[in-house]
Amino acid sequence: GNPFDVLKTKLMASSGKEVPSMVGTAKDLLANQGIGGFYRGIDSNIARAMGLNGTKMACYDPAKGVVVDATGWERKAPQTTFFSAVAAGFFMTCTVSPFDMVRTRLMNQPADAQIYNNA
Repeated sequence: GNPFDVLKTKLMASSGKEVPSMVGTAKDLLANQGIGGFYRGIDSNIARAMGLNGTKMACYDPAKGVVVDATGWERKAPQTTFFSAVAAGFFMTCTVSPFDMVRTRLMNQPADAQIYNNA
């Protein structure tokens, strides 16, 4: 969910010798940004999920057809499923990467300066 994505992104972006705790990061986020801070970037997260699922639905079955036609394997064979998933995963990554960049920037912006908005 988005609150844990925000915490994870904050923890990954932290710099310094001390590793911050998740509880400390959550307390700091709550104190500085309130409950809304845990939902920063939710709009881009929803758009990301829609793009991800749409790409998965659009690519997996056609990829499976290509694999079956190229190899002669059965549609339900494990290797067909594997290579179809790899192909669909490639296209999903290409589709979702821009949303991930926007989401990360929204989640990491300082509380006192709104550099990016959800528009």
